[in-house]
Formats: sequence, structure tokens, C-alpha cells
Amino acid sequence: MDSADTTSAAAAGGETLSEGFARFLAGLTLADISGQAQAVALRDLVDAAGLCLAARNETYVRQVLTGWDSEGDCTALGHGRALDAAGAALVNGVAIHGEDFDDTLEGAPIRVGAMVIPAVLAAAERYGLSGERALIGIVAGMEAVCRLNHVAAGHMHRACFHPVGVIGALGAAAGAGTALGLPPQQLAMAFGIAASTASGIIEYLTDGAWTKRLHPGWAAQSGYKAAILARTGFFAPRTVFEGAHSFFKAFAPTATPDYSHLTEGLGRDWYMERVVFKPYACGTMIHPYIDCTIRLAQRGIRGEDIVAIVCETGEGLVHRLWEPLAAKHEPPSGYAAKFSMPFCMAVGFYDGDAGLAQFTDEKVRDPRILTLARKISYIIDPDNEYPRNYSGHIKVTLKDGEVIELRQPHMRGGMHEPLSDQEITDKFFSNAAHGGWPRERAEKLLAFCHGLGRQPDLAGLRHFRS
Repeated sequence: MDSADTTSAAAAGGETLSEGFARFLAGLTLADISGQAQAVALRDLVDAAGLCLAARNETYVRQVLTGWDSEGDCTALGHGRALDAAGAALVNGVAIHGEDFDDTLEGAPIRVGAMVIPAVLAAAERYGLSGERALIGIVAGMEAVCRLNHVAAGHMHRACFHPVGVIGALGAAAGAGTALGLPPQQLAMAFGIAASTASGIIEYLTDGAWTKRLHPGWAAQSGYKAAILARTGFFAPRTVFEGAHSFFKAFAPTATPDYSHLTEGLGRDWYMERVVFKPYACGTMIHPYIDCTIRLAQRGIRGEDIVAIVCETGEGLVHRLWEPLAAKHEPPSGYAAKFSMPFCMAVGFYDGDAGLAQFTDEKVRDPRILTLARKISYIIDPDNEYPRNYSGHIKVTLKDGEVIELRQPHMRGGMHEPLSDQEITDKFFSNAAHGGWPRERAEKLLAFCHGLGRQPDLAGLRHFRS
């Protein structure tokens, strides 16, 4: 369905794109959702819960918590203070994404759970919804994020917007609204409202500013609020996706939107089944390159024997992860280092990992790592498969003239080599320990997450505060 078709249909009084998509989501039952989609939703919940705990003592989380001035009965995981629903959604969303260790979507890159899960948990806890309704809402919101992001994949970044904050608000509205049982017309209005509250620019790339961390939490609370407003009957544009001044024209002006992602295969092809989980706490597209440098170190190569490392890379990675190259060679902070291809590769070479411990402000001053990072550069490979597939490549020249070339054909943790349930569980416990939670408490939270669909309500979340 092209733009002209959808616009003429709306003008004739027919069902708009938001109304059709809302009708599908509003009608979902657990029996309609594939077993794999449900499993991905629960894996994401486990991963997200662990990340909330990992970040609970970080300065930026505490600042967001302190800066929110509304109290309530909802849970920010790992914190003693109860907040209103919007505040809980905000804090949890910031924490999930804060260390850049949360999920991603291959094929049309965006984070998914960090915006949806906090909004749904907040709505369910605030309004006494069952765990089954929460699970349906999480699936609905994740599917909405994944499908919406395919409509104009890549074009929001080109317009300097962060899809996490922009599309995330709509996904959160879909998740919270579906969990609350909004009828199709109200859920369509929630899309219209969320589109006007969506925000997030990518200027954080300049200096590693913390606004990126804010985007999913702000999207979560915006989406939650959009669903609550829509439930009152608040009037929003029906043609929010296809109209003359619509969402994609505003946030992705260079795109020719492919609206088929909002109409075709609904209930049969679950885009959210393509969500993948990260083994490293940094930019997703960097992962295959880290694997290459880890393998290089495992060969016994010493950093001081390396003259240069040249990487073939996709053009779409350059402006976020490679340039300006001099700045990427010496990131100003541990957080900025997460978006530096050279630093991540160098720290992987020396540490054999790129987890939470590898991205501290102290680590970015390590002279060995910085010396190696300065030796790393790139060339654009016009045949690189990004964003359809994330691959890695290094061509290493040694002092003795030897040249070593290594490739990683896909992202570990991605669709070609997914993390196992045990690996996700191990990551959860590691993250909980990083946040200072004892194993016994973490085990209870893990059991709660696994049993979400069987919970009569989400009042049990209160046991997982401080």
C-alpha cells in the first residue's frame, strides 16, 4: 500500500493506517501470539530487569530519580522510593538502556524493550492488570516498535533523530494501551498523541552526552501518558502516519515510507521474533569487530607488534561509530567509548571482553588501549550488508610485514547465532551482582519475570524495590 493509496482511503472516510494497526493490536489474545514471540518477550523482560539492577547505583539513574517530583505506588526496580506510573516508566527505561547493553532489532536497528517494557509494567502495576495482560501488552508494543521502524528504516538517523525516542513513544503507547484493553479507536488515538510527544536528537554523539540514556525512558512515560489520555477520548489525528503533515514526514523526511509493514502479515509474521540480545555493552554494530580483535589476541599477537588495523565497514556505520576519527581514537568518557569503534576493538583485544567493566572513565585513559585504538582506521565496503546483517572485518599489518585478515560474518547474539536462555540468565545474574543485589533476591525477580503470564496482578513488583 503506497502513500497515495492510504491518503485517498483516509480522505474517503475509510480506515486509516493507525486505525487498522490499532484494530489488530487491540484484538490480541495470548492464543493469537506465537510461542516464539512470547518467549522473546519474556527473555527481554529478564534482560531488562537485570539491566535495571545493573544501573541502579549509577549517577545518571539517581539524577533522574531525584529529578522526578511525583510520588505514587509504582516500582522503579532496585529503588526504595515508589513513584507515579510515569516516573517509574521513566526511571526503568533510562536504566535499561543506560549502559547500552539492552536488546536490538536486526534489519532495521532500534532498541525495543527499553521503551515498551517500562510503560507496560507501570500501567499494569498502577491499574491492577493481570500478568497475562502485561505479557500481551509487551508483545504488542514490541511488535509495534519493530514494524514502525521498518517503515522508514535508517532515515530518522539521517534527519538527526534517535528512533529510540521517536518510534519508542509510539511503541510504548501501543504496549500500555493494549495492556489496558483500549478499544481500537482509542488505541489509534494513542498513536496520534504519542506522535506529538515523541522526541530525541542524536547530538549526544558529539561528546557522549547522557541524553541518549534519557530517550527510552522519556518515550516510555510519553507512551504511557498517551494511552491514558486516549482512554479519556482525547481527539488526535487519525492520519498520523499517512497525512500531509504526518509522523514520517516530520521525522524521516528523506524516506518514501513503506506502509506495508503496518498492514501485511499481521499475526503471522512476528517482527519482534527478530529481536536479539547483546553480549557486549556497547554499540551493536561494533560487536563483530570486537570478536575479530579478541580472536587476534588469542593468536598471541602483541599490541606493540601491530602497525595498523584497517577495517572494511558499512557506510551507515561511519557517522555514528567511526567519525570524527580523531575523537573516536580518544573518547572523552567511558560512555562515549561505547560508540567508538576503535576503542571498543582495542579494549576487546586487551581485556577479551567489552562488558560493563570495560567502559569506565578510568579505562578510557589506559595508554595501551589508546595506543592501539589510534592504529585503527576504516575503508567503506560498498557491498557491506548493513543494516540487513552486522559483520566485522580487520586487516592487520604487523611490524615484521605479516598481514593477518579476520572476518566475523554476523553478530553473536543475533539471529544467526542467538544467545541461549542460559546465557541470558547468566547475564541477568551478572548484571544484578554488578548493581549490588544478592543472588537470592535476584533469583526471586527472575522467577517473577519467567512467571509473568501467570501473575494475578503485578503487585509483587513492590518486593523488588530497594
